Amino acid sequence: MKKIFAIASLCIATEAMSTSKKISCYVGQKKLNAAIESFSQSSESTSPPLSIEWKPYIIDPNTKTDGEEFEAYNIRRWGGSGWTNGLKRSGRKVGANFSNWKTWPNTLRAHQLIAYVTNPERKSENKPTTSECNAAIFDAMYERGENVSLVDTLVKIGTERLGLSTCEADDLKIYLENNVGARDVMKDIQLGRRKYQIQGVPFFVIGAVDGGESLGQPYGFSGAQDSSTFVDIFEELAGKLA
Repeated sequence: MKKIFAIASLCIATEAMSTSKKISCYVGQKKLNAAIESFSQSSESTSPPLSIEWKPYIIDPNTKTDGEEFEAYNIRRWGGSGWTNGLKRSGRKVGANFSNWKTWPNTLRAHQLIAYVTNPERKSENKPTTSECNAAIFDAMYERGENVSLVDTLVKIGTERLGLSTCEADDLKIYLENNVGARDVMKDIQLGRRKYQIQGVPFFVIGAVDGGESLGQPYGFSGAQDSSTFVDIFEELAGKLA
């Protein structure tokens, strides 16, 4: 089968690398999604299928387990939250409004939720993708003011946004409370660092395969790139698959 694949590593929180460089995986996902939609519409039925898989990444594992109040965390690390103003302005251009950002989360449990919901062994007719899981978590955190560090919040997201049944919700709560899967999340992060040299996020690996054979060296780059950058790469790879 011919297809274009994208492996994207992201954190659920946002990081300030310096006063001039702000990184947001939320904005990065919005731009990638816009590029996918644009490419699919322009190519119509001739476009090869796109396979998108998001991998976990944790920027600050020292964040308190239940998260921290937004302003207090920013003051502790950077002296204030002024660096987020430019980020919010750029985000609004692509639908990442940051309209109700109250908490700086510890995201380990959120990544465990994604692993639970997307587990290949989980039987479900409407299993969400990693992209859909991240979108639901981003929306809860940045637009609804919810603390995605908390077990009850994540169970709510699982049932209301990701299609978990009542029985699964009870199982998920135990899974998160007992920190099941945390080691696997950390292993996945370490694998991404070794295999793709991921040192910061968002980080994207985009390539094309024909059957089981990779067509050339995949592209690897970091940062919330413009949607046009993704579209250009998709179109180039589609030409190789034609």
